[in-house]
Amino acid sequence: MFNYLNRIMVALVLSFLTGIPAAQAQELSSKIDSMLSPTFMKEGPGGVFMIVKKGEIYFKKAYGQANLELGVPMTTENVFQIGSMTKQFTAVAILMLVEEGKLKLEDDITSYIPDYPTQAQQITIHHLLTHTSGIKDFTKMKSIMEIARQDLSPKEVVDFFKNEPMQFKPGEQFQYNNSGYVLLGYILELVSGETYETFVEKRLFEKAGMKTARYASDRELIPNRAYGYHKRGAYTNKMWVSLSIPFSSGALMATVEDMWHWQQALNDHSLVSDPILQKAFRKYRLNNGQEFGYGYGWHLKNLNGMVIREHGGSIFGFKSMAVYIPEQELYVIGLTNCDCLSPTQITRDIAQLVLEFGG
Repeated sequence: MFNYLNRIMVALVLSFLTGIPAAQAQELSSKIDSMLSPTFMKEGPGGVFMIVKKGEIYFKKAYGQANLELGVPMTTENVFQIGSMTKQFTAVAILMLVEEGKLKLEDDITSYIPDYPTQAQQITIHHLLTHTSGIKDFTKMKSIMEIARQDLSPKEVVDFFKNEPMQFKPGEQFQYNNSGYVLLGYILELVSGETYETFVEKRLFEKAGMKTARYASDRELIPNRAYGYHKRGAYTNKMWVSLSIPFSSGALMATVEDMWHWQQALNDHSLVSDPILQKAFRKYRLNNGQEFGYGYGWHLKNLNGMVIREHGGSIFGFKSMAVYIPEQELYVIGLTNCDCLSPTQITRDIAQLVLEFGG
């Protein structure tokens, strides 16, 4: 009875927010739930999904377990590691420094790291932001496991990969690259005089009202933590790695509502002015003039003829995905606590479904 009444209430809210008839709104709510329920089973790891339309949350639901060993059900307040969605925070932090006149996008990285071996190439901040630097992605190095459990400084992580051969000349290719975003975090620390953790928590999270977002830790007690899992036949606890290794390329934690507050802060330009922020949301071109679909910290794609901004994340035990459609003011996010459960396509599918229903 309760579940039935709950579905009716959700449908009424959907109807009010989207302007579609109540019967259609109930059908939309039911379809979204039916898309998620078969994948995120009650007895296994799960996730939290949220849909926001024009500033109003009209779907937010938790699935599965936050802790398998203790049998703790997932709630919508659970905190997840968000992996590479961290990159958008790093990108905006860099743009804040640009706006403050503390660095320029066209600056060579040796302006800040004089001893960085650029191998006779000019590598700029822009190249790092757009994954066009040609620097080797350290997560693809065979020796990565040698440092995976060590607590390293940002300089030590950079030293781990800096002497690797360049993969291509800067600006010649787009190749997704975690090393570039580690370098950005290191440069941020050198320029700001603050640690990346402090800068992001004080100047981004607090200003955006992200009350539970934080730099990740496996040691500290974190209320409402969702525990991460792998599946290799049976479920296992996630492999432990030092969070100093992903650093500014993938080491943040948040709830779905934290992430919506982040999107609101971007929309109202409370962190960075619109002219500067728009640099993150435009496509750029390679040296040969070819356009590619990545700005600064976001993939830029099209859905039903509309521009969408999206980014996912994957880190041991967790996966994440968010899609934002500016024209519709539609935000869809999914966070999961097993790297066996990718929310990437289903988050896109939910966005498509909302559009089909006239949302």
